[in-house]
Amino acid sequence: MTPSDLAGKRAPQSLLTNIPRLVARYYETRPDPGNAAQRVSFGTSGHRGTSLNGTFNEAHILAVAQAVAEHRASAGITGPLFMGLDTHALSEPAWMTALEVLVANGVRVRAQPGFFTPTPLISHAILGHNRAGQGGTADGIVITPSHNPPQDGGFKYNPPSGGPADTDITRAVQNRANAILEGGLREVRRVNLDDALAGLDPFDFIAPYVSELGEVVDLDAIRQSGVRLGVDPLGGASLPVWEAIKAQYDLNLTIVNEQVDPRFAFMTVDRDGKIRMDCSSPWAMASLLALKDDYDVAVGNDPDADRHGIVTADGLMNPNHYLAVMIDYLFQNRPGWSADAGVGKTLVSSALIDRVAAGIGRRLVEVPVGFKYFVEGLLTGSLGFGGEESAGASFLRRDGGAWSTDKDGLIPGLLAAEITAKTGQTPSQRFAALTERYGSTAYDRQDAPANSEQKKVLANLRPEQVTASTLAGDPITAKLTRAPGNGEPIGGLKVTTEHAWFAARPSGTEDVYKIYAESFKGEGHLRQVMEEAREVVAAAFRAGGAA
Repeated sequence: MTPSDLAGKRAPQSLLTNIPRLVARYYETRPDPGNAAQRVSFGTSGHRGTSLNGTFNEAHILAVAQAVAEHRASAGITGPLFMGLDTHALSEPAWMTALEVLVANGVRVRAQPGFFTPTPLISHAILGHNRAGQGGTADGIVITPSHNPPQDGGFKYNPPSGGPADTDITRAVQNRANAILEGGLREVRRVNLDDALAGLDPFDFIAPYVSELGEVVDLDAIRQSGVRLGVDPLGGASLPVWEAIKAQYDLNLTIVNEQVDPRFAFMTVDRDGKIRMDCSSPWAMASLLALKDDYDVAVGNDPDADRHGIVTADGLMNPNHYLAVMIDYLFQNRPGWSADAGVGKTLVSSALIDRVAAGIGRRLVEVPVGFKYFVEGLLTGSLGFGGEESAGASFLRRDGGAWSTDKDGLIPGLLAAEITAKTGQTPSQRFAALTERYGSTAYDRQDAPANSEQKKVLANLRPEQVTASTLAGDPITAKLTRAPGNGEPIGGLKVTTEHAWFAARPSGTEDVYKIYAESFKGEGHLRQVMEEAREVVAAAFRAGGAA
């Protein structure tokens, strides 16, 4: 796709969201539960939408919050519910709506009034409470659409494991919420906002998280080295956390952007001409990239701080590249980790990770797309690291204990500074050394058109339905419709050879399917892989009667 003429440039006035109108629509628009697009739908990261088209409105949050309260009761979850939110304009109205319902249902909600609270701090708080074993089991909610555009809203639920809820929970909550919507919200319990705020249990998320950071990253080494660390929260909830880190640990840390604006008017426009706080996009990260020579390493976070973007003098690192660097460094510099702790990756992440894991003698656990598949491993320590190609990752404390079972975008940034301090090399320099040892890769992701029938065929493929025997000149070594790490369906297809692979997955929201591909033979070979991947998928469509 050709980049927009606006890509990498400051967002013009014409792109900015009308916040009063957006919030008014949140309260005024009544979604139609008979319209599939306006029903509650939990994807890999909860329910998302916008009030402007009836996909994220007060009625949705009333129904979902009631469904969560009922789920807690049926699951015997009697401890506090930790609730956070990011800086999107719809997050605070949704937070207030959810609070009114939860308090009415007798849920003890812990939140930090007056502060935005990032995703990793919610996970950290849940695990901390449950590890202490007092006051019942805790869970949590984060009101966030992650890196999505300013007009979007999102709601995600984290059970007592601390990470994203598994499909059995989200399906039950989704179905119950839609039944409540269909019933005209008559089953929703709700108190007024004043009573809800009075019933809130104030909780400081920042202090315990920041005070324990030395247990996961070597902050002493960072401070003593004087590594120059630049930080851009991209207008998100991580701002007060980074401020606390700087104050407590006396790091050579500069926050380069302290603006919080629900329009995100300070952002540079993403590749497709939209405002999107994607810290893995060089177009969205153009402002921090302009400062790359001012710091040894710099980090950007999305609004709920569950993603990271790493900038060095060489530019913005590809997320796959930094995942490989983190894995290579961590497993050789964390003696407190179990020798059996494995490396978790999603099946669309770089195969360079496979080679790095083999090189350091660690078990590779390849799972479908979704951070929920890493939760149990990070909780028990059977995984030392879990990461996905979209710049989300978390890893264990230095002693091998669980830190966060959800994506944490802050600790990868601090780890980049630790790597620089202790090795004398930036992460991009470390990556260059990895490619010399394991080979250079070319990686791409593209969208291709697919109607609903075609997407259904792709999501339900069986390996024997793929008749191709070679891919871009090499024999096919595997045709996968289930992830090798846990046997779970991948909702699509992955085809591998000795030197390349591709994966195809249907989009849950658009009439497209996504193709991910990688080659160790260069860009030309990657283009051939992509071309033949489309042919393989087209043949599967024809065989399934959906050509």
